[in-house]
Amino acid sequence: MTLKVTEAEHGSWAVLHISGELDLVTSPAVRQHVHGAVADGRHRVVLDLSDVLFCDSSGVGVLIAARRLMRSCQGSLRLILPARGAVDGSHVNRVLAALGVRRLFEVYPDVDTAVDDTAQALSA
Repeated sequence: MTLKVTEAEHGSWAVLHISGELDLVTSPAVRQHVHGAVADGRHRVVLDLSDVLFCDSSGVGVLIAARRLMRSCQGSLRLILPARGAVDGSHVNRVLAALGVRRLFEVYPDVDTAVDDTAQALSA
């Protein structure tokens, strides 16, 4: 399966909707999109991972690197990991939790909540 990344703007937030598999082959494309958003002056980025069906350690590495990049430019990174994504919840959420890095991210259930500056992140 391939990876598809679509970009949208929601106010001051750049939203990257990612679908497919986030792995060794496809994760560099996500890294490139995040770097592109920052290069364009977008320091508030939402990664919508609600349609990511598979994520390996390469994908997790890209998410951690994106967090580091956004923090280095005093930006914000938010993830969308719906509680009911795949059959029994978001695959990415389960992978991040299993690796003990879920707490590093601000996670929201949908785009509207993620771009709402008054919304509270979901608890890890």
